[in-house]
Amino acid sequence: MMAKQTMLGVALTISGFLQLSAYEARAQALNFGASGDAPIEVFADNGIEWQQDNLVFIARGNARAVRTDVTVFADELRAYYREQQGGGTDIWRLDALGKVRIKSADATTYGDHAVYNVDKAVLVVTGSNIRLVTATDTITAERQLEYWEQKRMAVARGDALAKRAEKRLRGEVLVAYFRDDANGKSSVHRVEAFDNVKVITQKDTALSERGVYNVKSGIATLVGSVKILRGRNVLNGCSAEVNLNTGISQMHSCKAPYGGGKTRVKGVLLPRNLKSRGTNKNKDAEKQ
Repeated sequence: MMAKQTMLGVALTISGFLQLSAYEARAQALNFGASGDAPIEVFADNGIEWQQDNLVFIARGNARAVRTDVTVFADELRAYYREQQGGGTDIWRLDALGKVRIKSADATTYGDHAVYNVDKAVLVVTGSNIRLVTATDTITAERQLEYWEQKRMAVARGDALAKRAEKRLRGEVLVAYFRDDANGKSSVHRVEAFDNVKVITQKDTALSERGVYNVKSGIATLVGSVKILRGRNVLNGCSAEVNLNTGISQMHSCKAPYGGGKTRVKGVLLPRNLKSRGTNKNKDAEKQ
């Protein structure tokens, strides 16, 4: 659901930006990278400030950093650095403050505050309306959105939601893992959901404690106090498979404690005309 190329593109862009070594005037092209790396352009309406005592560069006022097809927008950008022996700098952190927008060719990430830790290669986006939007998917989180570059993993925390068309996967925490496909393009192949998990399709709503979604097959495997709701019908069990592509759900029984075999799947199936029958009975009672 979430394209790894988007988040990684952000991280790589910031990595290039973090090699800043000197002050330049507004809207100058800054070639931070090593030989062969694409240059970075930094723009700021109110200029770029170099605080040598605090070891930080600050770009203020409608600031943006541009590298190839990725742009980081914010009210303010701050690059923190360490001085190296023999000259030069070692940038260890980049902050984007206020109206943060990280845009690539495939997606846009929004937040109020973003921090990239160079030492750990971790990007963290926080704020009141955190979201990542692609042509097909939207990921939101109440608390924060992270990308762990070395682990090839993205984490959405706090009532996290991944949605595509009418399909929804929700949990307190969503973890997406990436790998290269046959064409060498990185993409999400697996999403894990934890706590208050909810899967919503056109036909069903499934609830559980944990879940794993296989992007290729479209199957979400749910475990822990599983409940599947379809209209007024309810199924309860220990685990289930929900196919988000076909809308078909399968509930599985549990192993009974102390080697007692398996417990049965429980369900409540209500006829469609049950409600109308109840209404007619009430009317008959009123007539009597």
